[in-house]
Amino acid sequence: MMLIQILLILFFCFAIFKSVMRWKRGELKLTQAFGWWIFWLIAGVVVVVPNSTYYFARLLGIGRGADLVVYLALALLSYLVFRQSVRMEKINRQITQLARKVALDEATKEEKK
Repeated sequence: MMLIQILLILFFCFAIFKSVMRWKRGELKLTQAFGWWIFWLIAGVVVVVPNSTYYFARLLGIGRGADLVVYLALALLSYLVFRQSVRMEKINRQITQLARKVALDEATKEEKK
């Protein structure tokens, strides 16, 4: 096993440990934690058995396993950025609604005085 493989496996174990700790503290839902565990386990398999990507790439009609990894990474990152921007927009709307409610409540209090 090459040094980079050992370092990556150690990093993946650390990432799994951190996600377990966040799940136990309630910072991650079980489904989110499970998704990360699967992600890091698959990454570990790819690091330990690099030719596994070639097999799946061939099944999908892609020439090289490295290309498959890049395509999947770009798709995943694009999806995550989209999800985050939708979540941020929702939070912005909630903050606006809350600010309006507080302003109206304060204005009503001032009128009653």
